Amino acid sequence: MVTAVGNARRAWHIAEQVPDPELPMLTLADLGVLRGVEVGADGTVVARLTPTYSGCPAMAEMRADVAARLRGAGYTRVEIRTVLDPPWTSDWITAEGRRKLTEHGIAPPGAAPRRAAGPVPLVLTPTRRTVPCPRCGATDTEETSRFSATSCKALHRCRACREPFEYVKEI
Repeated sequence: MVTAVGNARRAWHIAEQVPDPELPMLTLADLGVLRGVEVGADGTVVARLTPTYSGCPAMAEMRADVAARLRGAGYTRVEIRTVLDPPWTSDWITAEGRRKLTEHGIAPPGAAPRRAAGPVPLVLTPTRRTVPCPRCGATDTEETSRFSATSCKALHRCRACREPFEYVKEI
């Protein structure tokens, strides 16, 4: 007989393997978007997802993919809930996720900026960060475009090896 805890672990294991639609080398768990999975007394699986930013166009795909995987594993009642508080931060990307990004030529984010509670200050000047090249490790890199294929990434180029690469921004 499967216990409630065992059933919840199984549901988590299924959901944690769903790949991110924009960064398919990462799972939703690697990205820190999968916030929790519970199984209720009536057998309903509730998976909680936090978008990387408000209005993230990939959320609909993430919700559909998690629901499909859970239903495919035999769970008939599945709810996907979007959790906005606390807001996602790039600090939630796991060490494994950061390793996978680098392995695929994408520079992982550094530590997210710390903000006090209250209003978010408006900064009009670009933030200058040293972004190491994921290919050769050199720190002599330059931003070539603030946005890449997705809003959460920027394009950079390494001045040492001359290779372009994407960089996941700190949020």
